[in-house]
Amino acid sequence: MKVLIVYYTKYGNTEKVAKLIAEGITSVEGNEVIVKFVKDVKLKEAASCDLILFGSPVHFGRHVGAIKKFINKIPNSQLKVNTYAVFDTYILTDFEKGVKSMEQQVSEVMPDLTKASSGLSIKVEGTGMSKGPITSVDLPKCKEFGIKLAQK
Repeated sequence: MKVLIVYYTKYGNTEKVAKLIAEGITSVEGNEVIVKFVKDVKLKEAASCDLILFGSPVHFGRHVGAIKKFINKIPNSQLKVNTYAVFDTYILTDFEKGVKSMEQQVSEVMPDLTKASSGLSIKVEGTGMSKGPITSVDLPKCKEFGIKLAQK
């Protein structure tokens, strides 16, 4: 299975989650993963993948603008994909808010795309604009999420 993980990060937490999910996916034989910061993805050069993952920190209860714009551009791009999944990083009480907003946007923009799994929401320690780290309880969930996606 060919997988593309696209994420946005400000303090590195969402990038860390993306890379841990990729470790989980590649731990299952026969999977290839590309992990890219959203602004480094060239949709004109993209070909196809079996699964795309979108990752974003939660900002004011939603996913960030860079990921929103990227999702909106996919239908008119060269990128061909069959399934998707999402993940977010959050602080305080924003559990799954980014996940839900990304899933809603994807279902509106690309209604034929199949959701591979319910989204993953990972808590970052701290308050306000927190630099983290990711909570020790949530850290193992990242790789486990990747393994589950790879086994589907």
